[in-house]
Amino acid sequence: MTIRHLKIFLAVAEYKTMSAAAEKLYISQPTVSQAIRELEEHYHGLLFERLGKKLYLTEMGKILLTRSRDLVQEFQRLDDSMVEQGKKMMLRLGSTLTVGTCLTPEIILHLEEKFPGIEVRSYVSNTQEIEEKLLKSELDAAVVEGEVQSPDLVVLPIVEDMLVLVCGQEHAFYTEKMLLKEALYYQKFAMREPGSGTRQLFEEYRKVHQIPIEISWEANCPRTLINAVLYNKALSVMSFRLLKHEIRHDKIRIFLEQNKEWNRKFKLVYHRNKYLTPVIRELEMYLHQCKKMELSVKYGWIR
Repeated sequence: MTIRHLKIFLAVAEYKTMSAAAEKLYISQPTVSQAIRELEEHYHGLLFERLGKKLYLTEMGKILLTRSRDLVQEFQRLDDSMVEQGKKMMLRLGSTLTVGTCLTPEIILHLEEKFPGIEVRSYVSNTQEIEEKLLKSELDAAVVEGEVQSPDLVVLPIVEDMLVLVCGQEHAFYTEKMLLKEALYYQKFAMREPGSGTRQLFEEYRKVHQIPIEISWEANCPRTLINAVLYNKALSVMSFRLLKHEIRHDKIRIFLEQNKEWNRKFKLVYHRNKYLTPVIRELEMYLHQCKKMELSVKYGWIR
C-alpha cells in the first residue's frame, strides 16, 4: 500500500466511478481498477460495492476513507515542504579556529553576494572535530589548516599560510633580529589546544629539533593567546594572518622560521562522495583568489 494507492482510492470515493477517477488523475481506467484491487487484497475485504453504475463505500471503505484523507494531506504538506527546501540554497561550512577568525567572514560575505538568499551555517572548531563532522555528513565542506587523516575525505591545499613566533614589547626577544632554536628552550608559551592544526605543526617541529618549552597558557581562542603575548610576556606560535592589527600598530614582533618548516596551506575539504554544488565550486574558486599572502612588514628570523 502506497500514497499513490490512497490517492486513487480517494478519487474513486469522491467521483463514484473508476472512469471519472481515472480522468481526474490523468491515468487509465485499468490502472485505477488495479490499484483498488490491490488495496482490497491487501486489506482482505471489499472497499466498494457497485449499485447501478456507481460505486459506494463499504464499512471497511468508510474507515479507510477517514484515515487516508489525513495521511494524504500530511504527505502533501511534507512533499511541499521538501520541495521548498530543495529550492533554498544552503551551505554548512566548517572552519578551523584560525580560518574562522581570519578568512571565514570574507568567504560568507562573498557567497551571500554571489548567491542572494543563500543560508550559510558556519561551524568553527579544531581540525579533528571538523573532520569528524564531515565524515558524519554534518558539514558540506570545510576549510582547515591541520592535517586530515581520513581517506574518505578529499583534501585540496589552496591558501598560503605560515606560522610565526610572536612576542610582545616587554619580552626580551622584541629587539632581536635573529634567534637560534636554543633560545626557545624553557620559554613560556601560550599554545592552542591539542587537536588544532597549529598545535600539531609546532609540536612536530619541537619533536624534530628537541626543543623543550613551558606551556603556561592553553586556549582554543586566538585572541586569548594574543593577549597572553601582549600582557603576560608569553611567546606564541600562530598564523601570520591573525596578527595584522597588532603588527600594524607595532605591538608585537614576529619571527619567521628560516627553513620554512612552519609554512602550510589552508585546505578545502569535503567527502569524496559529496555532490559538488555550485556553492561548493564557487567556494573553491574564491579560495584560489585568497591564496597569496602579503608579508610587507619587519620581522626577525629563527634558525
